[in-house]
Amino acid sequence: MAKVLIIGAGGVGSVVAHKCAQVPEVFSEICLANKTIKKCFEIATSIETRIGRTIKVAEVDAMRVDEVVRLIKKYEPDIVINVALPGQDLTIMAACSETGVFYLDTANYEPPNRAEFCYKWQWGMNPLFKYKSNMAVLGCGFDPGVTNIFCAYAQEHLFDKILKIDIVDCNAGDHGYPFATNFDPETNIREVIQPGKYFCKGKWVMIPPIVNGEGNRKSFCQTFDFPVVGPKKMYLLWHEEIQSIMENIHGLEQVRFWMTFGDEYLTHLRVFQNVGLTKIKPVEFEGREIIPLKFLSALLPDPASLAKNYTGKTCIGVRLEGEKDGQPKNAFIFNVCDHEQCFEEVGSQAISYTTGVPAMIGAKMVLTGEWGEIGVRNVEEFNPDPFMEDLNKYGLPWTIYLDKDVPKIE
Repeated sequence: MAKVLIIGAGGVGSVVAHKCAQVPEVFSEICLANKTIKKCFEIATSIETRIGRTIKVAEVDAMRVDEVVRLIKKYEPDIVINVALPGQDLTIMAACSETGVFYLDTANYEPPNRAEFCYKWQWGMNPLFKYKSNMAVLGCGFDPGVTNIFCAYAQEHLFDKILKIDIVDCNAGDHGYPFATNFDPETNIREVIQPGKYFCKGKWVMIPPIVNGEGNRKSFCQTFDFPVVGPKKMYLLWHEEIQSIMENIHGLEQVRFWMTFGDEYLTHLRVFQNVGLTKIKPVEFEGREIIPLKFLSALLPDPASLAKNYTGKTCIGVRLEGEKDGQPKNAFIFNVCDHEQCFEEVGSQAISYTTGVPAMIGAKMVLTGEWGEIGVRNVEEFNPDPFMEDLNKYGLPWTIYLDKDVPKIE
C-alpha cells in the first residue's frame, strides 16, 4: 500500500490516474497535480464515476523546484510519476532527489530553446540519485518504455545475440480532424521536424527531416505490413530510446526507429514550417514577443479532446534480428490497441493509453520491489518478466511472431 503523486493532467496523466485507481492494493492513495487544477478536478470526477474511488488534487508549477518540493513534503508520496511536459523533467527530478522520493517519467528532457532529444541531462543526475540512495526510472511509456522492455525480454529469452532492432510505431486511427497531434503539440512537432539519425555498424548516420522532400527516399521511407492494421508507409526518425538501447542491449549492429504518417499530416507540417509557424525562437508581434510554435499549439485541438470520436487501432512493436544456438533468428514483439476500447474504459485515446498504462506498471514495479536499483535507470536495465506479465494483465497484451511470420523490412 503506497501513496503516489502524479504530476501532469493531460491525456496521459488522466490514463495514469485512472489505471492507478484500478489497483488499490498498490496505490492506496492518489494525488493528481497540475498547473491548471481544473483539469485535475475533471479527471477526479471521471475516476469517481468510473471506478468509485476518490483522489486528491493539487495545484503546482512543475517548472519551479521549490513548489514541487513543497507539494511532495505536504503529500508525502512514495513515488512521483511525472507525465508533465518534457521540459519539466529536470525540476521534478531535482525535487525528488531533494526529498528522497522515487521518480518515474515517460519521456526524456527537452530544452525549451532547441530541439534536442536525448538523455544526457537526466543521466547527468545519476551521481546525485546514487548519493541519496534514490532511484529515477526514465522513459516508462510505450516508446520509449515498452519497446525497451521488449528488447530486454528478447535478449533474455529469445536470442543469444541481437544484431538489428527496428522499432515500428503505427497509429492507424482516425480522429476526424484535418490536423491534430496525439500528444503535446510542441513536443510532437519538434520531434518530427528535426533531422533524424540511426545507428549502423559502429556509427551514427544522419538523415534529413521527414518533412523535407528527401524524406521520401526509399532509404528513409518504406511500407511495413503491420499485424491487424495492414500495410502502412513509415518514416525513419530519431527517437530517444535508440540512445539507451545502444547502451544496454549489447552487440548491436543497427538500431532504427520508424513511425507512420499520412500524406495529409506531412503536408500540413510542411506548410507550417514554410510559413515559420514551427520556429521555437521568439518573434515580435504587435509589440510583444511570441514563440510561433507555442502560438500554433494553442490553435490546435487538445490531444485529450480527440478521444471521444477516435476510431481505429495502433500497432507498436520491435522487430529483431540475431542469432540463437548458432542459427539466424528473427522476432517481432508487438501490441495492438483499440482507440474506442480505450475511450470506453478510461475516456482516452490509444496514444495516451499506451503511454499511461506502462507508467502505472513501472510505478507498481518500483513500489512492490520488483525493480530496486539505485541511481538513474532506463527500463531495459530491469528484469522485464514481471513487467511483461502486467502488460497482459492491465490492458496492453503483446504477441510474438517468430522467423517466417515476421514482417519483412529493408
